[in-house]
Amino acid sequence: MGRLTGTGTALVTPFKKNGTIDEPSLRGLVEWQIKNKVEFLVPCGSTGESATMTREERRRVIEIVIDQNADRVPVIAGTGTNSTLDSLDLTHDAKEVGVDTVLLVGPYYNKPTQEGFYQHFKRIIEECDVKAVLYNVPGRTASNMLAETTLRLAEEVENVIAIKEASNNLEQIMQIIKYRPKDFAVLSGEDTLTLPIIASGGDGVISVVSNEVPREYSDMVRAALAGDLKKAKELHYKLFELMKANFIESNPIPVKTALHMMGMVEESLRLPLTKMAKHNREKLKKVLKDIKLI
Repeated sequence: MGRLTGTGTALVTPFKKNGTIDEPSLRGLVEWQIKNKVEFLVPCGSTGESATMTREERRRVIEIVIDQNADRVPVIAGTGTNSTLDSLDLTHDAKEVGVDTVLLVGPYYNKPTQEGFYQHFKRIIEECDVKAVLYNVPGRTASNMLAETTLRLAEEVENVIAIKEASNNLEQIMQIIKYRPKDFAVLSGEDTLTLPIIASGGDGVISVVSNEVPREYSDMVRAALAGDLKKAKELHYKLFELMKANFIESNPIPVKTALHMMGMVEESLRLPLTKMAKHNREKLKKVLKDIKLI
């Protein structure tokens, strides 16, 4: 099928005021993303608050996204945790409801060795017989998967098709790009770094900001991939302040707040995440007004 490319949206999970999954809003988000031409959808990642959802809720979110999508774009479901056994269960669930590719985050809190990373991912992918996008995000997991380990997995484990790299270490990312197998995709995990990563040979992004601006951000990514640097830079800098504002508090607090201001979801988060502080809310509101999203 060739490399995975383009923009995948790390979907927020809308909750009702009582904390349950808001199915109509989730279906609306899926429809809006597809209408605005993102290349694939990624439910149940960090932005989807998967760490505070039950196994049953994660399965249900994936079912809703699969159903609403109706085979229009690929769906890559987040099924990783810091427990290999729990990750196996979640991956089996995703496969049962129709997913063939999963996003597997590096184990958080445990701080595995590089061999631990390798064996964790290898077991899940081989036992569940799924394609996998690895996810390296040391800012959340407290441990970094080195380029050598990523490349070892890409070369030795069948069905490892990509990595979402959010280490912020461009040298590490370039090393993966330079030495990767032919069809292995390198995707940005940081919206502000997507343009330089693509310029270095990367293939796209799994994005937070595309929740709010799916059309413009995916246009930026397509322009960059096509070598139209002028257009890509123009869109990158147009959206730059929003990309930064999405992280003035822990993700997904700002992006959910923005989507609420845009009239798309309730302003409902799972503890330990809380509503945005007033001063940060005003900063976010100004950014949204400046680019005419509200």
